[in-house]
Amino acid sequence: MRVSVVGGSVVPEPVETIAEDVGRHLAQRGHTLVCGGLGGVMEAACRGAKAASGETIGILPGEDPSEANDYVDTSIATGLGHARNALVVMNGDAVVAIDGAGGTLSEIGFGDVFDRPIAGIRTHGVGSIERFQACKTPEEAIKYIEEEV
Repeated sequence: MRVSVVGGSVVPEPVETIAEDVGRHLAQRGHTLVCGGLGGVMEAACRGAKAASGETIGILPGEDPSEANDYVDTSIATGLGHARNALVVMNGDAVVAIDGAGGTLSEIGFGDVFDRPIAGIRTHGVGSIERFQACKTPEEAIKYIEEEV
């Protein structure tokens, strides 16, 4: 399964550790990680996935594929800015949202629009979205999305 991991582009160390754990656990379970390809949660999740020999895809906001973080295997330049958030979510079968601000909130919204299960760790409270589950750990988040897909 492909899993879209979304979150803040600049995050504190504890959030970075959570994102890296999510990426590692996804790879260990055979899932491909899809993200926005830049820093913060995206880079940490990709780093975790690569440490576990996983596959990573970065869907970038800009026009230069070389702008992807060093842990992205497949870099897709879009030139769409934040509008690429829809593509990040659309290319996953499920979403794990970690931390984040407005961009992450838009990706949670796209997860609802595209009927994806969404696991949230330390992110926005969106109780009105039917397939959103607040989770405390990477393991809990991955268990939820695997059960829902």
